[in-house]
Amino acid sequence: MVTTAASEASDSDQYPVRFWAVDDLRGLDFDPFMAERLREEPIARVKLPHGEGHAWLVTRYEDVKFVTSDPRFSRQAVLGRPITRLAPHFIPLDEAVGFADPPEHTRLRKAVARSFTPASLERLRPRAERVAGELLDAMEREGPPADLMAHLNGPLPLAVISDLMGVPEADLPRMAHWTEVLLSAGHGREASDRAKADMAAYFVEMLARKGAEPGPDLASELAAAVAKGDLSTEEAVAIALLIQASAAHAVRNNSSNMVYALLTHPHHLERLRRDPGLLPQAIEELLRYIPHRSAVGLGRIAMEDVEVGGVLIRAGEVVHSSYLTANRDPSVFDHPDEIDFDREHNPHLSFGHGPHFCLGSMLARLESEIILSSLIARFPDLRLAEPVEKIRWQRSALIRGPEHLPVAW
Repeated sequence: MVTTAASEASDSDQYPVRFWAVDDLRGLDFDPFMAERLREEPIARVKLPHGEGHAWLVTRYEDVKFVTSDPRFSRQAVLGRPITRLAPHFIPLDEAVGFADPPEHTRLRKAVARSFTPASLERLRPRAERVAGELLDAMEREGPPADLMAHLNGPLPLAVISDLMGVPEADLPRMAHWTEVLLSAGHGREASDRAKADMAAYFVEMLARKGAEPGPDLASELAAAVAKGDLSTEEAVAIALLIQASAAHAVRNNSSNMVYALLTHPHHLERLRRDPGLLPQAIEELLRYIPHRSAVGLGRIAMEDVEVGGVLIRAGEVVHSSYLTANRDPSVFDHPDEIDFDREHNPHLSFGHGPHFCLGSMLARLESEIILSSLIARFPDLRLAEPVEKIRWQRSALIRGPEHLPVAW
């Protein structure tokens, strides 16, 4: 639903402020508010459910790339400002790389970049494939119907990122709980802030242990960076928290969205069964097509007057960029609302753009490939065990995904 807040209208009636309620959506439905903005008002003023004031919403592909890469738009300037946003709280700690601008952002990112090289991530593949096989063995023994969220899409990403980070298996339930509370708008600010504080305290202790007894994991690298003076303890903890929480939760939901997309588009699933070599290209198309988050993420502040797509954005104004609408921009993608595994030109922005391009993009691709290839190879008759209208979807979620995904085979 689109309403106009006349009292908050800009100086020009051309840009009224529209309240964006961000309703819960079912399945892979694309947010109608976002679709309307892209189609009719590609640079608009919006007010989200939390925070103060209003912001510009940028939706076109080229405009999104411009805002997310131009240094005149600052993430750091968001700190301390209650800008309009979806969640009642900010997800990262103040010292996190997500709030940093270059050159500070470059310094923070460099401290963990070695763990996310192709060679480093490929070393995770054998164990991830083994864990996926064990999880599916247990699911097969239990028999259908089975909930993939409980058996595979939930536990595998959590196990993989925890293995990379060095989190012991016994602590995975706590990590899952903290992450679920932190990455939801539905628990309230107090619960989310408490989860963030508890998770931060956990990593403070963990980094102290890893400093004394290092291992082959990311937490040990962060502890070493602290010891060398490359990072402060607060910065290292903020990096660990952001990577652990976002990697587990985002891949959990987006990989399950991919499974759902295939099970509800059986001709596409059948193509992958016949031609497994198509899977990497199919994953790129699913990344583009799936609306993997609700609304928009962390905004930016214009540090000076900047013209974007013919609209003058004044210094100090808030700007939100939508990667989801950029991925549906018809000037870049032919038939953008359709899944097309033969799409040859697919420069999607699902992992962001510019300095804040997702460091874990290759890890997410690897996990998605393992999940989909394992399911397709083992269960040639995999199908939904309930009608689509009975599948429950997470409510008040920042990263969209099913609450359960019942399947049979």
